[in-house]
Amino acid sequence: MSKKRILFICQYFYPEVFRGNDIAFHWAQQGHDVHVIAGIPNYPEGKFFKGYGILKKRKEVLNGVRVTHLPIVPRGKGKITLMLNYFSYYIVAWVYVLFHSLFHKYDFVFCQQLSPVMMSVPAILYKKIRRVPLYTWVLDLWPESLSAAGGINNKHILSFFKNFVGKEYKYSDKILTSSKSFDTSILEYGDYSDKIVYFPQWSDGETQQMTDTTFQLPNIPSGFVVMFAGAVGEAHGMECNMQAALITREHKDIKWVIVGDGRKLDWVRQFVKEHSLEETVFTMGRYPSETMPMFFNKADVLLVSLTDSPLFNMYAPAKISSYMAAARPIVACLNGEGAEVVNTAGCGWTVPAGDANGLANLVIELSQMEKSELDKIGQTGKVFYDEHFDKPKCLHRLDEIVGLTPQVGA
Repeated sequence: MSKKRILFICQYFYPEVFRGNDIAFHWAQQGHDVHVIAGIPNYPEGKFFKGYGILKKRKEVLNGVRVTHLPIVPRGKGKITLMLNYFSYYIVAWVYVLFHSLFHKYDFVFCQQLSPVMMSVPAILYKKIRRVPLYTWVLDLWPESLSAAGGINNKHILSFFKNFVGKEYKYSDKILTSSKSFDTSILEYGDYSDKIVYFPQWSDGETQQMTDTTFQLPNIPSGFVVMFAGAVGEAHGMECNMQAALITREHKDIKWVIVGDGRKLDWVRQFVKEHSLEETVFTMGRYPSETMPMFFNKADVLLVSLTDSPLFNMYAPAKISSYMAAARPIVACLNGEGAEVVNTAGCGWTVPAGDANGLANLVIELSQMEKSELDKIGQTGKVFYDEHFDKPKCLHRLDEIVGLTPQVGA
């Protein structure tokens, strides 16, 4: 396979932790010339990462990947700064790509489309100017995300963003989806069934190798540890989780441990304080993704949860595959595709989204189960992961989709 020049467009890139990092590094390792156009890293804290800024480290080479960090407004903590963050990347990236396309030719464009959907517009612009294939990996559905997570239901605003979505699907040569349930929403914009390809996410724990040999885990409380790891946002059902923790408060051996950060973490900490749950609920803060397997090993069960909504019922959260890879049993408080994956894999137990009583009762029951039985369920998940979500297998499949390896039986 000859060397290809690849333009990779996504607002987020390393040191921000997303699966697109693996893709870009994988292609560079294969000898391809990869150029990433991202924003200045600030997710999820809402402020620029140390060492980065408007005048600092705007260009760098990471594992053979050329990265351009465009000047954007950091996310901050409020909705106004978040919108400014979204639109600043959209505008600056559009202008950058417009001029960049005049002097640089790539073989294809790959867009990792998270939130916001506008990050795909610069990718579409390059495709139209240079007439090259565009492959879009859809990980967030818009404008549904605005309604479900942002509480925005104004029909004019939603119509505005639907225009971006329609163009994204129209101009993409292939639409890769992280959840099979996304197909229904995508097909509402046109008959794109020949474009849609299911492409799942793999374990976050495989993203990087642990290089800091001096790292020491913080103190994890002893007892039956129910661990939630990852983004702590509006979509992640934290109200239900905390209500369940409130119900189990008299079971002092049950410890709820939250490892991560996000816009809902302050609310969680306030809830713990108001209800005097300091002995059973612990917020550890955010740690590097490469340390997550070490945390997971300290958990008896790993918790994944989502708010009950038609949109979130279509998601299979990425942390499910990360939990499976760690060979730990999963407690899933969600509906739809996420619950279906857990049930199909036989790697844990599910309760309906928002069912705090059901979640609490399940955790109490599991806390009395033999550890060997829990370990057996975890190992079942690891076998399923190796077969369906293994990173090398996923990346090889992506190579086939974008034409970097010969198609085999496709």
